[in-house]
Amino acid sequence: MKTAPILVFAYNRLEHLKRCLSSLQRNTLASESDLFIFADAAKDEADAEKVKEVREFLDQFSDKGSTDNGQPIAAFRNVTTIYRQENWGLARSIIDGVSSIIKKYGRVIVVEDDLVMAPYFLQFMNDALEVYKDEPRVGHIQGCDFINSEAMPMTFLIKWTGSWGWATWERAWQHFNPDGQALLQQLEEQKLTRTFDFNGKYGFTRMLRRQIAGKNNSWAIRWNASLFLADILSLNVGRSLVQNEGFDNSGTNCGGGNLYSSSLWMQPIAVTKEPMIEENRMARQLFERYYARTNSFWAKAWRRIKRTLRGDFKA
Repeated sequence: MKTAPILVFAYNRLEHLKRCLSSLQRNTLASESDLFIFADAAKDEADAEKVKEVREFLDQFSDKGSTDNGQPIAAFRNVTTIYRQENWGLARSIIDGVSSIIKKYGRVIVVEDDLVMAPYFLQFMNDALEVYKDEPRVGHIQGCDFINSEAMPMTFLIKWTGSWGWATWERAWQHFNPDGQALLQQLEEQKLTRTFDFNGKYGFTRMLRRQIAGKNNSWAIRWNASLFLADILSLNVGRSLVQNEGFDNSGTNCGGGNLYSSSLWMQPIAVTKEPMIEENRMARQLFERYYARTNSFWAKAWRRIKRTLRGDFKA
């Protein structure tokens, strides 16, 4: 099995990046993997010093003899750092990074700097990429689970793509359409917006409209819509191999709260090809129930009250 390259996208959060890279180094296939780190440039003077700290750390980051609290941990096979010369923003950086690396390797594993991975994350992603490499109806691998339901199968297929620790192939990435307006038009013409929104339980269509209006810059909603419209499935884990630590007001796109928290699954997850390449209806129902419970008016109002009491919205 050839290992997929790991793409890490960083900006100005040094401590998050250190934890992210350390968790990857603890993975079983780290020493057999090529690592590409994309570091964005500062968007303004306020971020310049933090971006400088990240780059100074990356200048010294080595795939040879790395240690964690004095204990040796795995080295990557190769490390390549790409410094953006101007601020690209996460969406442009990811789209360009994936597009450029996937041409050479044919497959990629993608991680953002606020994610912490379990020790068998790389093993699962590489196994899944190999098992489903020739299955055109599977185009995405997702390593994070935030539903936290014991009823969820260990792995399942679903018509939805998550963006926290994921992987894909060149054959699937060719379906990515960066034109949000065109994607929205297709969803509306085919009367698929309600299904796209998990039976109306989560506003993915609204998120796409906001991207079109310039109110967010999400690449992920366009990737989600692209595969959804192509009727392509994602292989997801039912026990999380990824933990998102970005919900601490440190990032551009993540606010406070632990709505999508997950506990890391510290054991291997076996990958066997599903006998039927179709969406797991039970998994979709569990997602709908989760979104119905967490995305209702009262649930969102209560979360906002708690965040206000914590001071998350102070100027």
